[in-house]
Amino acid sequence: MIERFSEYQIMWIFVFFDLPTETKNERKKYAEFRKKLLRDGFTMFQFSIYLRHCPSRENANVHIKRVKKWLPSDGNVGILTITDKQFGQMELFRGCQHVEKELEPQQLELF
Repeated sequence: MIERFSEYQIMWIFVFFDLPTETKNERKKYAEFRKKLLRDGFTMFQFSIYLRHCPSRENANVHIKRVKKWLPSDGNVGILTITDKQFGQMELFRGCQHVEKELEPQQLELF
């Protein structure tokens, strides 16, 4: 039997984007895209890189489908999914100093 919340089943979605911001209309589209990501539970990892924790591949696919609906007409957007196991192997640095990762979000289960 597979563990209910296996580190190989839990997924992380990364959305990378580089959108034009030269005109007022482009800045508005950039802000709208960013706000939609935040409303859908994404958090900023770095400038123009947002991530979201998902309990399963199926759940991740739902959020990826939403992001694809919001794609702006200009600019570049990349979507990447990785397992929780892969995410846990990431090393973070601030300058030359190794940084400990923040604790992952706690998964709640409702019956």
